[in-house]
Amino acid sequence: MDSQDTTFVSTTPSTYILALWGLAVLLLGLVLHESLAEMGHIWIIKEEYSHGFFIPIISVYLIWVQRDQLKFVRDFNSSLLGIAILVFGLLLFLLGGLATIRTIQHYAFIVAFVGIFAAAFGKEGLKTAWVPLAFLVFMVPFPEFIINNLSSKLQLMSSWLGVEFIRACDIMVYLEGNVIDLGGYKLQVVEACSGLRYLFPLASLSFLCAYLFKGPVWQKILIFLSSVPLTIFMNSFRIGVIGLLVNSWGTEMAEGFLHDFEGWAVFLLCMVLLFIEMWVFSRFSGKKIAFSELVQLPDEWFSAGKTSQMELYLNKSVFVVLALILTVGVSGQFVRGGEEVIPQRKGFNNFPLQLDTWQGHREYIEQKYLDTLKLTDYIVANYVAEDAASSVNFYSAYYESQRKGVSVHSPRSCIPGDGWQITNFGQREFPDLLIQGTPLTVNRAVIEKGEYKQLVYYWFQQRGRSITNEYLVKWYLFYDAITLHRTDGALVRLVTTLDKGQDIDVADQRLQAFMRTMVNVLPDYLPGKQAIPADVIQAD
Repeated sequence: MDSQDTTFVSTTPSTYILALWGLAVLLLGLVLHESLAEMGHIWIIKEEYSHGFFIPIISVYLIWVQRDQLKFVRDFNSSLLGIAILVFGLLLFLLGGLATIRTIQHYAFIVAFVGIFAAAFGKEGLKTAWVPLAFLVFMVPFPEFIINNLSSKLQLMSSWLGVEFIRACDIMVYLEGNVIDLGGYKLQVVEACSGLRYLFPLASLSFLCAYLFKGPVWQKILIFLSSVPLTIFMNSFRIGVIGLLVNSWGTEMAEGFLHDFEGWAVFLLCMVLLFIEMWVFSRFSGKKIAFSELVQLPDEWFSAGKTSQMELYLNKSVFVVLALILTVGVSGQFVRGGEEVIPQRKGFNNFPLQLDTWQGHREYIEQKYLDTLKLTDYIVANYVAEDAASSVNFYSAYYESQRKGVSVHSPRSCIPGDGWQITNFGQREFPDLLIQGTPLTVNRAVIEKGEYKQLVYYWFQQRGRSITNEYLVKWYLFYDAITLHRTDGALVRLVTTLDKGQDIDVADQRLQAFMRTMVNVLPDYLPGKQAIPADVIQAD
């Protein structure tokens, strides 16, 4: 059996072998071209992912310089692991297509590519190149809801540390959420200043540095993990410096070229600190490595490559790989999520301002916030009952589609940004209160800012379900995208203010009284599970 394989190998041109495996990779790219094009578009329009173009280039180069350690597997059985990984990646691609969720397809490409690599080079090849292959993960943009939650937390943390730096310089400053009040000037630490523009590129760089660093594993892990505190600390330092400059020379110090230049300067300083950290670790290990040699590629990679060539073998697995990709590529044209269903509903501009004894007054959101929320329709109104001393603020944001980077923003992430602190959080069930046939459960939060206190009820109304968990929202979003071809949904939020010394039970009764009236009207504006598509014309 071995002699037959050797004869087959020796008579097979090397260019033919490489062309077949190259064709497999090219075919995979063609099958997933839509999701790859969208990922490239995100790299272009979002600064925090602009480094994405370099990730695959670096990964391929790191594999190429180790090519002498790679050997194409001789027999089909050695490729079975790779074929299994490829099948899993292709199934992910089909699943992502059914749900029309591009992030799943982005990861599917990486998994499928690893499968092709493992089919060609086997387990030994994976052991050699697993780090460069894992490095590809850094080119995939995070889902939008994770970015929103992470950004809001980083904004608050950076604002607090930045203010502490300003106070250390003996300047009076007041922090309210992510707004820095210097007396004569106010600075808002917006999403763009959260530090994500530094975090993702720096995390990619620190991963690469840790891989090339000559030291024990625990030091490599710390080098990679240090990118997070480095980003937070340096971004906070930048905010503090901007605060000092604004306090001395005005708000133009926080705008234009100077603002952008400070961002680049801080990122470069983060890189310098990362290299200093590596240099310190090398000293702890007793190695006197020159600063310029901390992340050099090992010399043996190049010397070995000059004296040896990659061993080329061909087995039938390459034809199985090509057949699998072709099959999924063709079936993917038929197994699609289909055109998204947009259900019929009434617009919130028709929502009644008179609800039983409650009289409402409509308010509007500024355009700059609408640009961030990317919602389809919304209502903000303050309702006051004839016998109520305080009002109830009713807000609902509706999204007709939550597929392409658009999703409901959770109040739990947004509330701290306005300077409020959540002092009590839990859920409350109302089994006798049905909305679209489902008993209602809400998130209940007590929030405070200085002497002010408010009570908040909110939940996510998603295609006939009342959901309180943000991550469960994402699961049903994925499930309903496949089964119903729908991703519409909404956030419903009620807020009331407590007077000084007022019992919290009074606020609970106020919100519940309004909610019992409001939920009888709400279903007309938030479609249920059996909603009729908007393009369906019903006969009289």
